[in-house]
Amino acid sequence: MEGLCHWALLRLLNRLFLSVQLHRGQLEMVLRAARTPGVPLVFLSTHKSQLDGLLLSFLLFSQGLGVPRVTVGGQPCSPRLRALLGRLGGIFLPSRMEQTASDRDEGLPGAVLATYVEEVLRSRQPLLIFLEEPPVALRLSAPAREWLTLVYRAVRDGTVPDVLLVPVGIAYDVVPGGVHREGAHGAQPLGLGACLWAACRAVRRNLGCARVDFAEPFSLQEFAATNLVRQSCKGKPLEELLLPTILGMWPSQLDGKKAEIWGPGPATAAGLEAEEEMLVTELGLHSLSDSVACSAVMAVGITSALLLHKHREGVLLSRLMLDFAWLLEEILLRQRDVGFSGQLRALVRHSLVLLRARLTLYHLSPLGDVLVVPETSAEALRELGQHSAAILPIFASEAVGACAIRALLLEMLPFLGATGGPSGIVLSQDELHRKTLELLRLLPPNLLGFQPCQPLDCRSQDIVDKLLLCGLLEAEEPESERWVCDLAPRPFCKRQPWTGMDFTDSDSDSEDEVPKRCFKLREPQGSPGFLLFLCRLLSPVLRTYARAVAFLDRSSWPQPEAACVESLLQFLAEEDGFESPNRSLALSSLQTFKEMGVLEEARSPAGPLLHLAQPFRSSASREKLEAFIQQFTQP
Repeated sequence: MEGLCHWALLRLLNRLFLSVQLHRGQLEMVLRAARTPGVPLVFLSTHKSQLDGLLLSFLLFSQGLGVPRVTVGGQPCSPRLRALLGRLGGIFLPSRMEQTASDRDEGLPGAVLATYVEEVLRSRQPLLIFLEEPPVALRLSAPAREWLTLVYRAVRDGTVPDVLLVPVGIAYDVVPGGVHREGAHGAQPLGLGACLWAACRAVRRNLGCARVDFAEPFSLQEFAATNLVRQSCKGKPLEELLLPTILGMWPSQLDGKKAEIWGPGPATAAGLEAEEEMLVTELGLHSLSDSVACSAVMAVGITSALLLHKHREGVLLSRLMLDFAWLLEEILLRQRDVGFSGQLRALVRHSLVLLRARLTLYHLSPLGDVLVVPETSAEALRELGQHSAAILPIFASEAVGACAIRALLLEMLPFLGATGGPSGIVLSQDELHRKTLELLRLLPPNLLGFQPCQPLDCRSQDIVDKLLLCGLLEAEEPESERWVCDLAPRPFCKRQPWTGMDFTDSDSDSEDEVPKRCFKLREPQGSPGFLLFLCRLLSPVLRTYARAVAFLDRSSWPQPEAACVESLLQFLAEEDGFESPNRSLALSSLQTFKEMGVLEEARSPAGPLLHLAQPFRSSASREKLEAFIQQFTQP
């Protein structure tokens, strides 16, 4: 059976992809980890398509790592497909939706599954867990939390001495299955006939190349020992940190010690102890961040990002090639790998061939060039957005800093007068940190590929450092009189800002007064429009958040969260030119609104219901919230 499946998969992959790439050094690292006596491997992977399980199973088996047991997430399957996947190594969570028994009876399937997972680990068979659900990227799924809980309990109870966790990143030129349609989430069970039909359709399409990357394996025991109780990850709730700034109740007090841990919902958290719940959530988010960070960037992703965020109205092929080389160099400078090689012209043309359904090409004979114009339809923008999604985590820090700079320039605009451009404008470090922290508090770290427990003041300083390195900012010694009236809150000063001023005739300064750092805004050499490009990278996320505020005004309250998500997705899809009305951003925006206190959850016999909190039942408060988000958003 295994030999037949190996042969069939080899034939299928040869038809689907031009090549499937593995990094030799990464593979040798995983093989060394597999030789650790008595310690099994658990692969924690991103999830791009339904083909991922077959692809990774084939690669691991062909490289001598054995046939892994593959966990199947929340996608319902028909009995025939479920039986076939079980024969090939798939394992399933208990189907709670079909159970009508009591809580006492529901414990039996869970106990059987826990024993099975323990036996898999004890026999040192590799286990593959997908951290995401394909329609919901960069968000830890509920099934992934349950699988991680089973693995953690096996180590905690001493079934196995330890487990080595290997984050895995998967990248495609074109994701098999095409663009995920948000309305199809939670549809009918997947059947064997549907899988065969999807495979036949995929074979007829050129999908380009695929790349699988492995991050450095790490010990679950060591992770638990250092992260089981992390009080440093707790801080003031988001409601106390952002609402005063948004509603103008009092000046925001910068508290950079907070770090967001986006925990599971009430249904997932049931039955877990608080420390175990925190550990499992942090473990999943940490592994997801590592998986995203190790994923290679494909040529189609670079081309799509340029067409979507830099040349939406069209670009000459010669200019597109120059920008491709520029963005490729920026990616490599950030120590990220790419899943291609070859001549520049061949790479760009390869990308255009794979994107040809969403582009219009005009051959300009007099110039000997080609004009590349992307379509403006919602479907085309959605597909380009999906292909370019891998670019944002690479430039996430710079993008957050660029949007903070945009918000500061918007505040300074009435006082600038006639200028030749933003270059040369001097920004205060305190003001830049203030705006950066506001945006970091608004967006969950997993959405940007950040580590979940890094303190926000450290992340903010890291963002400023990266802006200096990339050349968008230049350190400058401020003139003493330039900032004499700047009374902005200071995060690292215990005294009030005016107490450091010297109102006497003495020329000596206060002993503990610290000179303020300033930065001059500039355009990096060889990178025209870099600031605008970075702002536009984050624009789809911020636009979704802003439109979610508008949705609050039109929706009827209270309503269940699931119905609220579907209504929000439908609301976003109705707007012309909206790039990416996807489920991940919709869920993140509603989660942020709950954390901020914009939405509140109430219990009811039918389940939890969401309703607007009292301060945001007025249109004025909702307008302030939308304006707060819009200040960071580049059109």
